[in-house]
Amino acid sequence: MKAKSDCKVHYTDSIYYELEQTSRLMKKITAQLFTKLEIDLTMDEYAALDTVSINAGICQRDLAKFILKDRANTGRILDSLEQKGFITRFIDTKNNRLVKKMGITENGLKELDMIDAKIERYLKSLTRTIDPKDVDRVQDTLKSFRIELEKVVEINI
Repeated sequence: MKAKSDCKVHYTDSIYYELEQTSRLMKKITAQLFTKLEIDLTMDEYAALDTVSINAGICQRDLAKFILKDRANTGRILDSLEQKGFITRFIDTKNNRLVKKMGITENGLKELDMIDAKIERYLKSLTRTIDPKDVDRVQDTLKSFRIELEKVVEINI
């Protein structure tokens, strides 16, 4: 009998496949949850709003890097959030250049708090059968893995 390390490992038996499939399922679950709870934001808008809330004065380019969207898509997301009154954009300087930055509004904070309250119970239920220490360990491991990936992946934003 061959040891597992001696056998050919198929992509579908790899950590990369598991991560990709898990990510796809999470996107579907989140989209369904947002629809079910009548949340008037897309997941991308929610991620952007949350990121702006903890990075006051962030510029569009840096936000795009955080949410892994190109600048054009990030601009559309920001236009929508601004039209809804959840963010405000302003001109500032960065390295002696004029840069558009943004901040979250009071309405944006209220919306974020409302969404967080609505989805918290549902998202926690996804991990209810897993020991909280294991959840923390997986999160820490995934973060370390993502940081390593960011070192090698070319992202043109």
